Order: sequence, then C-alpha cells, then structure tokens
Amino acid sequence: MKCYHYRIMNLNKFKKKFPEKFPSEDDIFKRIGKGAKIFVATGCAEPQYLVSTLTKYVEDHPKIIFDAEIMHVWSLGLSPYNDSKFKKNFRQNTFFVAKSNRKIVNEGLADYTPIFLSEIPDLFKRNVIPIDIALIQVSLPDAHGYVSLGISVDIVKAATMSAKIIIAQVNKNMPRVLGNSFIQIKDIDYLILHDEPLLEYESLPDSDISQNIGKYVSRLIKDGDTIQVGYGSIPNAILKNLYDKKNLGIHTELFSDGLVELIKNGVVDNSRKSVNIGKTVASFCMGKKETYKFLNNNPGIHFAPIDETNNPINIAKNERMVAINSGLEIDLTGQATAESIGTIFYSGIGGQADFMRGAVLSKNGKSILAIQSTAEDNSFSRIVPFLKEGAGTSLVRGDIHYVVTEFGIAYLHGKNIRERAMELIGIAHPKFRSWLLKQAKKYNLIYKDQAFIPGRRGEYPEELESYRVTKNRMGILLRAIKLSDEPSLKDFFYSLSPESMHKRFISKRLDMPHERLQEFTVIDYTKEMVIVVTIIKDEKEIIIGLGQYGIHEPTHTAEIAFVVRDDYQNNGIGRELLEYLTRLAKKKGILGFTAEVLSYNRPMLHLFKQMGFEINQQASLGDPTSKELIMRF
Repeated sequence: MKCYHYRIMNLNKFKKKFPEKFPSEDDIFKRIGKGAKIFVATGCAEPQYLVSTLTKYVEDHPKIIFDAEIMHVWSLGLSPYNDSKFKKNFRQNTFFVAKSNRKIVNEGLADYTPIFLSEIPDLFKRNVIPIDIALIQVSLPDAHGYVSLGISVDIVKAATMSAKIIIAQVNKNMPRVLGNSFIQIKDIDYLILHDEPLLEYESLPDSDISQNIGKYVSRLIKDGDTIQVGYGSIPNAILKNLYDKKNLGIHTELFSDGLVELIKNGVVDNSRKSVNIGKTVASFCMGKKETYKFLNNNPGIHFAPIDETNNPINIAKNERMVAINSGLEIDLTGQATAESIGTIFYSGIGGQADFMRGAVLSKNGKSILAIQSTAEDNSFSRIVPFLKEGAGTSLVRGDIHYVVTEFGIAYLHGKNIRERAMELIGIAHPKFRSWLLKQAKKYNLIYKDQAFIPGRRGEYPEELESYRVTKNRMGILLRAIKLSDEPSLKDFFYSLSPESMHKRFISKRLDMPHERLQEFTVIDYTKEMVIVVTIIKDEKEIIIGLGQYGIHEPTHTAEIAFVVRDDYQNNGIGRELLEYLTRLAKKKGILGFTAEVLSYNRPMLHLFKQMGFEINQQASLGDPTSKELIMRF
C-alpha cells in the first residue's frame, strides 16, 4: 500500500514536470492522421480505455481518421473498430488469428500477416512495418520515471521503440513486472490516467482427455528439464501432472496461471537451467488477477521482448529444453498445422515453431506435440493421411520428436515414413485406425499386407503397463506389444544369439521378415497375449525381453514361451516376465500353461520349478530333444 502511494506521488511529480504529456483526450486523438498505422498492445494488456475512447472519438469525428490500420498480435474481444460502421475508418491487420477476428479474417474484412512472433520486432525496427501510433498500457511510474509494460512485453517493447507517437494508459492495476520491460516517461509522448481491471484469460476446464494427455506428457519430462508450455486446456492439464517433478526451469513466451502453482510448490526453481539461472523467463502473461499480483515486483520473474525469448538460438542455449505445443492436425508423415484447417485461417504461426526448433537444437532437448486425437465430438480425426489442401504447415517433419494424444505416445525422431505412420496410427482414436491403415496402404506409406485387428480385440490395453524392479535393481517396463513395435521387435530378435533363438523357437530358422513379425505384433488381446520388457536407453525405448501365451480353448490352458536378450540375462527379467504372464493368465481364468522346452535348457526348467508350478513332463512330438511341460496353477 505504501509503495502504491509513493507511485501516485511520483505520477503527480511527473505531471508537473511534463504537463505537455497530459493533454485532453481529444487533443491527443486529433493528432492521428489519415491512413495511420496504429499498434495496440497484446492480449490481457490491451489498453481497453484507450481503444474504446479512440473509437468513440472517431464515431464523433468520422472524417478526421479514416483508412487507418490497426495492428496487434491478439485481441481478447475488445475490438469495437471491427464494427461495420467503422469500415471506412479502420481495417485490422493481425499477426495471430483469434476468436474475436476469425470470422472477419476469413471473410476478407480484415488482414492476417503470417510470421514467426520472434521476427515481428525486427520488422518494426527496420520500418518494414511502420508504426505511427502505439497504444499501450503501463504501470504507475517509480521514483526514477520508469513505467513497466507489465504483462505484455512481447512485441510491445519494439513497437514503443519504433512508433512516432506513443500513447500510454497509466493503470494502477498493471503490475510492475521486472526484466527488460521498462520505458521512461520522458520517452512517452502522451499519458492518459485511467484505472480499470486488466483483462483476464481463463481457458476451458480440464477434461478426461486433456488429463490423459497431461499424464503421458509428464512421463517425458525429467527432473531438471527446462520447459515451455503453450496455452489452453491441454497445457493446463500438462502442468497439473508435473507436481512430482523437481528443479524444473521455465523459458517460455506465455506465463500462465499453472506456472504460478508450480513455482509456489517448489517444482519450478530454475536452479538447473543453463542460462538465466534462478529466473523464470517469459514474454507476456494471460491469466487471472491473482497471477498478475504474483508477478508484481517478483525478482524471480524476468520478462523480455519476444525476439529474445523466442529466438531459437537463445532457446537452444538451455540444455534439456522441452517445448510442448498443441496443434490442429498432424499427418502420417509427421508434418503438422497449428494455424489453419484447410483453407480456413484459425490461429497463426505464433511462437511454437520458434520453440520446437529451439528444443530440437538444444543439447538433449525434446519437442512434443500434444494433440487431442479427434475434433467435434469424435467426428473428425486430427491424425490424417496428409494435411488438408490449403493448410499451413506450421511444423515440418523434422520439428517434432514426440506426438502425444489421449491414447499414448508416438516417437518420430529419426524414424522413416513407414515407422512414423505406424506410430501415429497407434495413438489415433480407435474409431479411425482402420481408415488410416487403408489410406496409408493406398499411398504406399506402410506395407501393403499390414494386418490389423479392429475394435476392442485389437485395442492396446494400456492398463497392463507395469513398472518393475528386478532382483538386481534394474528398472523395467512390462507392457503389451503394440502394432508399431515391429521395428523394435525385429532389432530384438536379431540381437539374440543363435542359441537363444533355437531355445525360443526350437528351430534353426533365424530370419524374421515382416510377415513373421506380424504374428507377434498383430494379435487379438482377448485370445492371446504378447508382453515385451523394455528399458529406456539414450532416450529410446528398446525391447530386452518377450513373453507370450496363446489360449487353447478346448482345455482353457495356454501355451507359453519367453526369451530375454543375451546381454540382459541373469538379471531376474525372465522371472518377472513369467510371474507377470502367470498373473494375467490367472485373471483370465486360465487353468495352466503348456510349454515346449529343450532338454538342455536347464535355466528355463529350473525357473518353472522355482515358480511352484505342478509340472508334468512328456516327450515332445515335434522335437526329440525337447520336452512338453504341462503346468497347473
């Protein structure tokens, strides 16, 4: 409260010192000429009073200002200049399409300039896009005559440096946000004093779908990572799934409500960042009143212009940078759009490409596209064979490492088109997987004979995923096989020694072509089960063990087999695999197992006995050197 009174005193002091900066509103607006280029500050920092007063002035003096261009990044809906009665006075040019102007942009009544947010300041500075008037909103001044641009530094700082005339609304509710966010009163041409609540942004509430996506994304974020997250219900859900993380850093463009809670709870401390250690770096904020209060005079927050925060080179300086963004559509080759639905302009390039490319360039960085699998109540798949005609390609095939939907995680980095297509089909909505497979075959993206089991019988049972620690303290994941596991499974089989292959298949055949691999990856989960054991090595999931059973319906028993990679044997993996398969079989009501085991495969025979099975042995009909075991639960 004391600080507030000091700032009011400072303001009165500067009013006396610079009386020419405080003329009447009519005297200010009459200086705006015909065809003027007028910049309006961004989002929640939009100077509402200035905008409404200007349009009222034009309404009263319709022949003083006409053919003026209104420029901004984002308007939350306070845009009276879009009214048809001002058609001859104003035309909007936006750098990002939003709900408030989507209709008029697509009707040709307003303009959209597609550009990376990081490049807009340079266009202002070089006068490629000239600015005659900048309408901004600032905090109360400090004793040194500095006001803060508050919750919107982004392209506003560059606009103030380039504009011929700066008109600022001084608002006591604008927080004094620290960083490269200040401007001297002497550099502002006119000031209008008007207090009003700042605009607030509240995204849609979380849904089960966004929570599932958040859960999967959280698996990809490690302690000590530096993250960037966009806006909306999915990013909010992602942030809510990070409370078990430690020492996270923030380098982002948008500061949101969810980040405040992570900072307050100690999840974010910026202690392990490579640059700006100890600082949360952002460029603008769209949130609630409580978030604006949190930002006020907070030394742990650093706001900077968008050409600093969004420069891919600066982003890449953060080791282990993780960029998380959303999209409208992604195709089976891995290119995505976040700005248009076919020929309909929906949003804009924005900053996601800057961050995704910065993360790709970062040492041990990751780029993640988090996207709901469908749109319009499951009417349309957001995973498509190819982007729609007319769609803007916001992210090219090299920009995305991971894609996450509510059905799982697809890893695309370094994978060929066939592998990418199968990964993405695996996380598409089950309703559209058959269609996607047919289209992928049609365009020769995958094998022509790729098999698929539709419906619940072939739907990946995520609930079977189980993290275990073996007797040798080795962390492993046991899960059902996926359709997209074929390349990894091929690598697994070819990593086995001839002896291990012979023990597993009781055959001298060593090849594993696509046709044979499909017998393992394309399964009816209601009648058989294939479980893989995986570990993460160099950011990649690799298969180190495989077990399976197939149900023999007449006896309601199941034939079982399993194998572990030679270099991971004797770590307790086989025991974990057998215990897990046994538990799954018992849940199905299966009465016991049968297995064909070579007579000299003593470790396997010993393991079965250790597990306490009631075992009957008989000679195998297929191979005289092997035994058929009949094991009862």
